[in-house]
Amino acid sequence: MLTGSIVALVTPFTEQGNVDYTALAELVDWHVAEGTDAIVAMGTTGESPTMSHDEHVMVVSAVCELAAGRIHVIAGNGSNATAEAVHLTERMANLPLAGFLNVNPYYNKPSQRGLIEHYRACCAASDLPQLLYNVPGRTGADLTPEQVAELAEIQHIVGIKEATGDVARVAELRKRCGNDFILLSGDDPTGCDFLLAGGQGVISVTANVVPGLMKQMVTAACRGETEQARALDAQMQDLHEAMFVQANPIPVKWALAQMGKIEANYRLPMTAPELPQQQHIEQTLKQAGLVSAEHA
Repeated sequence: MLTGSIVALVTPFTEQGNVDYTALAELVDWHVAEGTDAIVAMGTTGESPTMSHDEHVMVVSAVCELAAGRIHVIAGNGSNATAEAVHLTERMANLPLAGFLNVNPYYNKPSQRGLIEHYRACCAASDLPQLLYNVPGRTGADLTPEQVAELAEIQHIVGIKEATGDVARVAELRKRCGNDFILLSGDDPTGCDFLLAGGQGVISVTANVVPGLMKQMVTAACRGETEQARALDAQMQDLHEAMFVQANPIPVKWALAQMGKIEANYRLPMTAPELPQQQHIEQTLKQAGLVSAEHA
C-alpha cells in the first residue's frame, strides 16, 4: 500500500481561491486509470502550508471518498508544531487511509530527543503506519541515516520518503533499518537510480503530468529491469527539470493547466511562474507530446 508509483497530488483551486473539487475528482479518476499505486493528499505539492486545518481534512476526506477503494490514499500530517501534527493526525485517523506522510519538523531544528518525542506523539495519535519525510531543502534540517534508524524503532513508523537525491543513502538506510523498512524516493531526477539501488517506490511530482509513464518506470526498476527502467526514465528527465524551475508546486500546476487538467490558480505566497519559466515548461510539454505544438 505504501510502495510503487505514488503521486504527490496537487490541490486544484478555483479562481476565487477555493478547492476545486470537480477538478480534484477528475485528477483522482485519471490516476486510477493510469495505474498510479497511491496518492499523497495534502503534502507540500498540495499546498498544505496554505490550507487551514479544516480544509486540509476536507481535501483528504474528499480524496478518500473519490478514490472509493480504487487507489490507496496517504495523508500529509506533518507540522513543525507537534500539537498541530497530532491534531491533524487525530482528525484523519478514522479515514480509509493507507497511512500518513510526516515531514521532518521544519524551521525549529529540534534536537534528536525532540525529534523522537515529536514522532512518538504523532504515532500515538493513530494506529496507521507513518512514513518519515526527509526534505532538507524545505525544512532546513537533514534526517541522517543514524537518526532514521532510531526513529524507525518507534511503533508505526514503517519507512521514509528520502528527498535528498543521495542515492548512496539507500544502502545505508537498508543496513541500519532492515529489509522491512520502506524506502521511497522523493527526488524525481534520481528516482530511477534510487529504485535500482533497492528502493521500493517513489513519491513523485512529475507523476502528476505523466502518471502512466512513471508507473511503467517504477515497475521496471522494481523488477530489476535496468535497461527498460533507464530508457523510460530518460523520457522524463526534461520533465523532471521543468517541474522544478521554480519552487514546487508552481511549475507542475502550470503544466497541468496547459494540459487542461486544472486551472492555473495558486494560493499566496505561491504565484504563477514568471514568463520565461512558463515558456520553458510549455516547450518541454510540447516536446514530450503532452500538449500540441499549436498550444499557445
